[in-house]
Amino acid sequence: MNEEEIFKKILDCSFKVHTALGPGLLESAYEECLCYELGKSGLNYEKQKPLPLVYEEVKLDAGYRVDILVENKIIIEIKSVDAFADIHLAQILTYLKLSGCRLGLLVNFNVKHLKDGIKRVIL
Repeated sequence: MNEEEIFKKILDCSFKVHTALGPGLLESAYEECLCYELGKSGLNYEKQKPLPLVYEEVKLDAGYRVDILVENKIIIEIKSVDAFADIHLAQILTYLKLSGCRLGLLVNFNVKHLKDGIKRVIL
C-alpha cells in the first residue's frame, strides 16, 4: 500500500472517531479510539513510539514519542486544543526529520468539524 492509500484510510478512521465522539475529550481518548479504528481497517501501527535523537553519531534517549506511527511511513500527532499553534507544526516537522518519514498528519479533535482540525505535513 502506498502513502496516499494509507493516508486516505487514516483520514477515514479519524473522521469516524470524530463523528462518534465529537470534541472535548482528552488526546489519550482519541488516540485509543483512532488506534482501534486503524487496526480494524487493516493498518499496522505503533502508538507512543519512542523516537531517539541522534546527535553527532550519539543516540540519545531524549524522551520523544510519536503519538502514532502507521505502516512505518506516516506519523500522526493527535491534539485536543482550541487551535493549532506554530509549535505543533514545529513538533511534527521535528518528528518527521528524526524518524526519516516524509508524511505527517496533525489531527485536532477539539473542533466542531474535523476538516478544520486536519493539517497534512510533508517533509
